Parts: sequence; structure tokens; C-alpha cells
Amino acid sequence: MLCASSFSATATEVVLEGKLTQGSLIRAQAPAGAEVWFNETQIKVGPDGRFVFGIGRDAALNHQLKVIYAGKTNMLPLRFTGRDYDIQKITGVEQKYVEPPKEVTARIASDNRKVREVRTALTDKTAIFAEPLRPAAGRISGVYGSQRIFNGQPRNPHFGLDIAAPVGAPVLSPWDGKVLLAEDLYFSGLTLIIDHGYGVTSTFMHLNRFAVKVGDAVSQGQQIADVGATGRVTGPHLDWRINWLQERLDPQLLLPEFTPAQVQRLSLAP
Repeated sequence: MLCASSFSATATEVVLEGKLTQGSLIRAQAPAGAEVWFNETQIKVGPDGRFVFGIGRDAALNHQLKVIYAGKTNMLPLRFTGRDYDIQKITGVEQKYVEPPKEVTARIASDNRKVREVRTALTDKTAIFAEPLRPAAGRISGVYGSQRIFNGQPRNPHFGLDIAAPVGAPVLSPWDGKVLLAEDLYFSGLTLIIDHGYGVTSTFMHLNRFAVKVGDAVSQGQQIADVGATGRVTGPHLDWRINWLQERLDPQLLLPEFTPAQVQRLSLAP
């Protein structure tokens, strides 16, 4: 995949890298000094014009970028494609994770608040513009967007990439970053969240052991944890997730082994 950091926009264009489809993170560059809105929301743009945005699993397909540059306002329509998602039936899950008892309701709500809070981070780190590393070796056992049916009961869709691996297998950081959360959460077990900049975070779930702690700076390829089988699981695996702020995106679309590079150039008013 072409790294977003390896292309540059001229003064007459915006360059987008990534597949325009539901669940995709788009890395982009406008001319330095441009201001950018995604739909009605102004988004963070670096001093060199780089920015990111993305849409979730069931998002609408028609969007737009508003780019203000050199005193001119450009409205750039974007058409995303829709996706069909798998249905995944999973049996053998402990019933307390399918229908949690009332006494853990407060814990689950607290877990959700902590995760939402750390996913508001909007830092100047530029790691996200590099090509990622796959964080674990193993068979892909679950994909983004699939409808989950646990013990015959429909539940929320899956928002990560599951990689089956034995307990103790290394989990590597896909990009440079900073650890924002390292806790044992009810559904996801031992969970790490790492900030990669511009609102993009990685989440690593069902871990067996942390190799880093909150506040640590991590390097791409550094071991950050071990694969485990904690939380709502039927066997050991890594569940890797990507967020742009609160938008839950598909990690598989960022890995060059699964998704060919796609670059689009949108013209600005002269």
C-alpha cells in the first residue's frame, strides 16, 4: 500500500489514499494551509496539509469534503460503496458474557465510558500516515462488520479483525504511538488502546499479558502484549480494532496484504 506520507498534494488538488467504502479510514493531503471539513465537522489538518477521516459500518454512502484554500471554498462530493457483511454463529460462550448479570451492569457502563474517553484523543502524532504492520501472526478467524450470534442469540456486530494465535504469542504495535489504556474490561478482557495521532487509535483485546503501561511511548513492531483468551471468547486470539475518534473502522482495509493501494486526486478551484 502506498503510504500517505509518500505522496504530496499540489496547490490545485486534494489527494486521498484508501478505499472509499463503509468502514474505511482515509488518509489524505491538501495544500499546506488549507482548512478541511468532513460533512459539517471541521477536522484536524497538519501544517503540511495531511488529515484523516472515515465512516463506520452502516454509514450513509454520500459525503463531502469542504476545503478552503487561498480564499476559495471547494465542495468535493465523495461517493462511498456499501458492503455486505457475514453472519458469524459462535457457540460455547460463557452465558455471563451473553446475558450479563445485573451486578456487572455498572462495571460495563464504566468500561464503556473509559473507552469512549480515551478515543477522544486528538494529537499531533503522525504515525498513522505510515504503512502499518500486522500486529500478530495467525489465521484470520473473524472479520469486521460480521453479525455476531452468541449461543443462538443475536448481538452487536463485530468491529475488529480477529487473528487466531496461541496464548502467549506476541502482539506488536502496528504503528508508533502512546498507550492510553491498559485495563481488564468485562467483555474484552485485558485491553490496550494506543494513540497513533489525528484521532486514530488501535485497540487490542482478549490479551494474556501487557508488556507496556499507560503513558508509554511505543515503536512500530515493538511487542506490547501477549495473545490471550480473556473476556468474551471461545479460544485464544487477538481482536484488533481501529477507531477514528468514535467511528469504528476496519483494520483489514489498511493492511497491504488484503487491500491494494487506492489513490484519488480531487481538483481544487484554480
